[in-house]
Amino acid sequence: MLQSLSIRDIVLIEALDLEFGSGLTVLTGETGAGKSILLDSLGLALGNRADSGLVRQGTEKAQVTASFMPPIAGSKLASTLAENDIEIEPGEPLIIKRSVKADGGSRAFINDQPCSATLLRSVGSQLIEIHGQHDDRGLINPRGHRALLDAFAGVEARGVGEAYDAWQSAKTALEQAKQDQESAEQDREYLEHSVAELAKFAPQPGEEQELALERATMMQGEKLTGDLEAIRSAFDGSEGGLASLRSAARRLDRIAADHRLLKEALEALDRAIIDASEAEEKLNDAAEALSFDPQRLDDMETRLFDLRGLARKHRVEPDGLSALLEKLQKRLAAISDGGRTLEGLEASLASAKTSYIAAAEKLRARRSKAAEALDKAVAGELAPLKLDAARFETLLEELTEEHWNKSGMDRIEFLISTNPGAPLAPLGKIASGGELSRFILALKVALADESGTKSIIFDEIDRGVGGAVASAIGDRLSRLSKGAQLLVVTHSPQVASKGDAHMLINKSRSGTVSRTDVSALDIEGRRQEIARMLSGADVTDEARAQADRLLEGV
Repeated sequence: MLQSLSIRDIVLIEALDLEFGSGLTVLTGETGAGKSILLDSLGLALGNRADSGLVRQGTEKAQVTASFMPPIAGSKLASTLAENDIEIEPGEPLIIKRSVKADGGSRAFINDQPCSATLLRSVGSQLIEIHGQHDDRGLINPRGHRALLDAFAGVEARGVGEAYDAWQSAKTALEQAKQDQESAEQDREYLEHSVAELAKFAPQPGEEQELALERATMMQGEKLTGDLEAIRSAFDGSEGGLASLRSAARRLDRIAADHRLLKEALEALDRAIIDASEAEEKLNDAAEALSFDPQRLDDMETRLFDLRGLARKHRVEPDGLSALLEKLQKRLAAISDGGRTLEGLEASLASAKTSYIAAAEKLRARRSKAAEALDKAVAGELAPLKLDAARFETLLEELTEEHWNKSGMDRIEFLISTNPGAPLAPLGKIASGGELSRFILALKVALADESGTKSIIFDEIDRGVGGAVASAIGDRLSRLSKGAQLLVVTHSPQVASKGDAHMLINKSRSGTVSRTDVSALDIEGRRQEIARMLSGADVTDEARAQADRLLEGV
């Protein structure tokens, strides 16, 4: 719901701050007072084209700020804002600010966060619905008719959408399987040769690194073998070897019993024997590990070079050969098993399509029933609006299969005929703007809150009518305002008298400067304005009395 509107330097408006409540607010004023400027200002905030002609002469820029009630959690509007990273704190109003410079540049903000004109139009369309003499949006646009009928019927297309997604997924899986099998058939000879070659070689993950490390170790061992043998012989030699150390230790042990220094020498000799024995053991281990086997080295190098050559041939890393073998084996197996796989996928596709059709037909049945009820409800509103010769019909047409979608198998459009015997035509093709506005009102009343729009603006919906028809329009606007905020620009006293609030748009002149102002009227102000609307510039007592009759109960 629109809560407030602040306008600065737009055409004839220097500064204007308005507060709006729920229910029906009527805006009146003499022709040329500036009602269109007020709507243009609001339109600018809602994403209409930023026209530099709106900037008041002598100023650098024009600006409009509109404040709305916080979006309902989980609503389409809340989702749109979240998807575009527009953060709204709980309970915080939604504030739109739009400015346009005299040179044509414009900027837009939603709660102080910059936004594009495209996003602003999307958000604006969800906040306010505007119906004017030549409006081509809202109920006029057939793109929204399906959603309106579904809301009127109290149904959702979510189940149909899920069934449609499952059907499309099954179709994609079958198409992919067919492509895979066709490709595999074309590559059968290559696959058979590659699988045989790789399977015979039997590559293992990590094999290249292991072979390279072992090869390097053996080559290092070849270089160290001579040195190691010379070192090991020192332990076995007749002079100074480990055996000589042990012999010396035995002799020293016999004579060192009562001599402190000899005991210490024996202890040192025992430690030397232990360390030498450990060194000998390590040398033996190293010699074994670094043992050089020319045949083993040759076999290892052949395996390593073949492994790398095979990887280059198949354009993968050596460690990827085993995974490649598994992949090629599956492709080869798919050629033989492809028939059974395709049969299973075709069965899944048929089942998914059947489920979609069943869900869509169930939805169509409910739509058809709702369409009959809507047609009847709209027909009941036409005669009081001086459209008794008109017909309204909800077209429910089955789409061809290539046009089936997540919303079902139906094309839905509101059609009308304004003259007896004339064919039905799309809602937007009515020649008379007044008839179009009254049709929209009839639809709005029939749909009640089904559109989900919380604020609606009707611009001169009563143009060209008066008396009982204007009174009927006022009654229906009043009824409609029970579930939505309505702002109505009107020249009809009958409509103006139905308002919960009344704003007077007035143009004044000071020297060569003209200004437009808006003021909220109290009951006496309303009486005077409605009397003016009834009698013209010279307000008579009779006009005031008639205004009192129209305002009875206000």
